[in-house]
Amino acid sequence: MSQDIYAGASETTEGRVFTVTGQDWDQIADGLAEEVEERIVVNMGPQHPSTHGVLRLILELEGETVTEARCGIGYLHTGIEKNMEFRSWVQGVTFCTRMDYLSPFYNEMTYVLGVERLLDIEDQIPEKAEVMRVLLMELNRISSHLVCIATGGMEIGALTVMTIGFRERELVLDLFELITGLRMNHAFIRPGGVAQDLPPGALDEIRGFVALMKKRLPEYAALCNANPIFKARLVDVGHLDLEGCLALGLTGPVLRSTGYPWDLRKTEPYSGYEDYDFEVQTWDTADAYGRFRIRLNEMWESLKIIEQAADRLAGLEGAPVMVGDKKIAWPSQLAIGSDGMGNSLDHIRHIMGESMEALIHHFKLVTEGFRVPAGQAYVPVESPRGELGAHVVSDGGTRPFRAHFRDPSFTNLQATSVMSEGGMVADVIVAIASIDPVMGGVDR
Repeated sequence: MSQDIYAGASETTEGRVFTVTGQDWDQIADGLAEEVEERIVVNMGPQHPSTHGVLRLILELEGETVTEARCGIGYLHTGIEKNMEFRSWVQGVTFCTRMDYLSPFYNEMTYVLGVERLLDIEDQIPEKAEVMRVLLMELNRISSHLVCIATGGMEIGALTVMTIGFRERELVLDLFELITGLRMNHAFIRPGGVAQDLPPGALDEIRGFVALMKKRLPEYAALCNANPIFKARLVDVGHLDLEGCLALGLTGPVLRSTGYPWDLRKTEPYSGYEDYDFEVQTWDTADAYGRFRIRLNEMWESLKIIEQAADRLAGLEGAPVMVGDKKIAWPSQLAIGSDGMGNSLDHIRHIMGESMEALIHHFKLVTEGFRVPAGQAYVPVESPRGELGAHVVSDGGTRPFRAHFRDPSFTNLQATSVMSEGGMVADVIVAIASIDPVMGGVDR
């Protein structure tokens, strides 16, 4: 008897084998019914809401209980890290700011800190630029946590939490627009400092925002902290202890909800964070409820830092916001023209009409970019989701040889299966929301 070389004979050895030998169908069905396990595999997502973005979950269910949960990622892949290899060091900021689109300043910050370490100019960054960076990052922490709480509330039906969360976030985005010109994806933090100085009246607007948030934040506590329905959905859901967090490399509120006070702003300070007065927020329940309370408390701490930064900026009127090295700093601070859009005539006259050497230098700096000494650097920052770091590699050229980001959303998402298995389908939604993954950062 000839054998098909492409389909060799095999014997089923895995799982249970049912042998059917010609009985009536109803006899077969009755026999199977006694033994078949009622397990089903379903897709959850990718959709908003529920899976917190374009995340696909493959769930194996036994009734309403999740027996296995796996993540399917990659639906938001952008190739940002590869694209950065084909752009100058400054242009790289415009790419990485778009990864975790809810905390763009942190993406810019970790990349820029790596570039500045390679350039060996960390000690030359003007004080005003450092303070502005801290101010923007803490405003960004508030806006990111607001989205986390708002979308998490929406996903469990707490629509009031969603509407007031986005209401406050709009105020933060208005401040971003005032300071940087853009509500998101700012490309404002540049190697050597920041793109431009604060506009007139910005500090007054910031102080007004802080005063308003001190009235608005208690609303979240009043709505949620002791709400029996809210607590029933969050308490003891998505539990993951300290040992599990450390084994998986989890950081941010998920780690701090175990009671472990790990925050890079305190443990490995950068940008002068050691000079600000604030407390690392922890909780001791290691569940979704603890992570919610940590984010709420962290917004209060961010307000404290913002107030201190605003006070410092008030005493730095007219100070530089970019390094003095003309081989790195662009020769302009983007002075806005009378139409509110283009460059002012004075700026154009300075760049194009006063010195041929200045024009040539400006042209080379903008088109080709500066060279960065060969080497590699990794400088992490504490983003709203945990440790965010950029591994930046230079071969001595005007473009990154390689840039790779350690995004906390990607790392923290590993906890999905551990948090979900053994719980109910409805608890998967809460567990994912408590991790607060941003899929742009996961997929990049």
